[in-house]
Amino acid sequence: MNKKNVTHKKIIPKKIYRETTIALSYYPELSDVRIEFKFKDNITKSFMQAQPGFVSLLGPKKNRKYFVFVSTKFNIENAEFTVEDVPSDVLIGWLGHELGHIMDYLNRSSINLIFFGIKYLLLHEHVKSAERTADTYAIANGMSNYIIETKKFILNHTSLSQTYKQKIQRLYLAPEEIVKIANKLKDSIPEKFH
Repeated sequence: MNKKNVTHKKIIPKKIYRETTIALSYYPELSDVRIEFKFKDNITKSFMQAQPGFVSLLGPKKNRKYFVFVSTKFNIENAEFTVEDVPSDVLIGWLGHELGHIMDYLNRSSINLIFFGIKYLLLHEHVKSAERTADTYAIANGMSNYIIETKKFILNHTSLSQTYKQKIQRLYLAPEEIVKIANKLKDSIPEKFH
């Protein structure tokens, strides 16, 4: 896929342009989907967040717009990160995970997405299911190495608290699970990802 197709209908800040275009290159299904990558000052308990644009939920699915919000500063207890602090492969994996959420949203009705959001805010098991689904989309699209790098970055980072690391282990796929899923899907992944 050439760069023109990857960035078609996308708004991408210069600071994360390279990593974003690499992540998008693994998702040809998103080539005609409107996505804006946007820096945001306060994302609660997260470094990135994908969501549909509320106004676009009122129209047809094909006209929806999605946002991937990227935190300008990510604070976890006493540790603070910025995009500059995150290695490139880790950032690509994080973006790939968020694009996995958008893949999950694509075929949902507006009502379904609204209830999905409510359940995400209220139910721990729904959060776990949604996060693992996003990881699985990224893995199925050939991004397992990037997703593993992202998990290792979080789990091996010395300044992150054990509490936060345990939360990540509870909600997201572990590196070993990612490898198992990638191996299972290998036969169904398009040849270009082998």
